[in-house]
Amino acid sequence: MTERPVAFTESELRERLTPMQYHVTQEAGTEGPFTGETWDNHAEGDYLCVVCGAELFSSETKFESGSGWPSFTQPVDDAAVKTEVDRSLGMVRTEVMCKACGAHLGHVFPDGPRPTGDRFCMNSASLQFSPADNPD
Repeated sequence: MTERPVAFTESELRERLTPMQYHVTQEAGTEGPFTGETWDNHAEGDYLCVVCGAELFSSETKFESGSGWPSFTQPVDDAAVKTEVDRSLGMVRTEVMCKACGAHLGHVFPDGPRPTGDRFCMNSASLQFSPADNPD
């Protein structure tokens, strides 16, 4: 059986996403550094795809890269994201997308900390933060 990504119509996405969220996730845009909602978030929890709600990253793998974008050493599961070569803007990079819906998330670079050595440099506009449950 072939896996099919979650699909949304353009009008549905334009209605429920902000213009920046739409630009980033649907047009492979990038928000400015140090401008997004989650780049400086230090709370415990999960980072979900703003388009489809798929769980993508955990605060456990988030680190301060100094780049101005939320950075992670790895996704929650390798099956959560897909990558492909991005030759836009006159350079070669590795684009990261939500595997469930195909939304553009950001790029991965081989200059991160141990244990993976990867820096998943994501756009805040592509992520929705879900705080960890804090039962009292």
